[in-house]
Amino acid sequence: MSENKRYNLHQSARLSCAPMMDWTDRHCRYLHRQLSRHTLLYTEMVTAPALVRGGALHLLDHDVAEHPVALQLGGSDPKELAQAARLGAQAGYDEINLNCGCPSDRVQSGSFGAVLMENAALVAACVSEMRAAVDVDVTVKCRIGVDDQNPAEILPEFLSRVVATGCTRVQIHARKAWLQGLSPKENRDIPPLDYPLVQQMKELFPNLHISINGGITSLDQAIALLDSGLDGVMIGRSAYHQPTDILAAADRRIFGSGTDTTAEAAVAAMLPYIERHLTGGGRLNQITRHMMGLFAGRPGARLWRRMLSEGASKPGAGPELVEAAMAEVVALAALQEAV
Repeated sequence: MSENKRYNLHQSARLSCAPMMDWTDRHCRYLHRQLSRHTLLYTEMVTAPALVRGGALHLLDHDVAEHPVALQLGGSDPKELAQAARLGAQAGYDEINLNCGCPSDRVQSGSFGAVLMENAALVAACVSEMRAAVDVDVTVKCRIGVDDQNPAEILPEFLSRVVATGCTRVQIHARKAWLQGLSPKENRDIPPLDYPLVQQMKELFPNLHISINGGITSLDQAIALLDSGLDGVMIGRSAYHQPTDILAAADRRIFGSGTDTTAEAAVAAMLPYIERHLTGGGRLNQITRHMMGLFAGRPGARLWRRMLSEGASKPGAGPELVEAAMAEVVALAALQEAV
């Protein structure tokens, strides 16, 4: 645990940013942390074989400022997942999460992700081994079912197996995953959402901390779901594409602590981080690709995106480009207010 600090993850998980491949890397998480101090952040999925057999420990790199932050693991071998969980805990992650929801072909070929919804006993074995290996929370992110499964029948059985291991928190994507016939992108939109089923699971498992995921696009919607009795809300694409809308007021509205922040403040906070990244040999666009949505819905948002997308990959591009782009946004906003 960073600086030996233990976080109340049951509280932090009232709002979390979903793990998303190619999106929620360490630069994205650092940005999100500038907008909200309390929201629980998740890594991209890291496969257990990559850590244990491949020695790819660089995949665990993160900044101390990201906490509270969870590591999501993919895998289906209990012993290997336990080893990977131990590496994650040693690296300082506050939670280790098992992916039982990703429907991609790569995940299916490895017999993990959403495929695990078909083998609750194996999931329980994995979680038991992981919990025995670490002293941080081990959680499960799942779907309501896959393919021809009846969610109302299989989800209670799945959760009961997970709860029996001692796991106290789960995140449920309120859609089925169709492993045959739909692409990963289609699986994010086409299967219908079933929020009532997730709410029924909370009634069946009152002591289980349940976060709901899928189709949530605003803080108002998140608050309504919390008010319905659910313990947490996990937001994915909207938190990425409109981070200010989702996160800037989250500390006050979701956690009742702190004051709202702004896109401008987040940009200013990113500048020293960008300098450190460039000094270490990194490239500007590795960070700015995650900053495109900061001004979404505001005057100058398109100009902001264009300046970053066109300039950040050029040789020698640095924080001055980000400062110039923000100056243009601020100037355009001031001009529109004056009209």
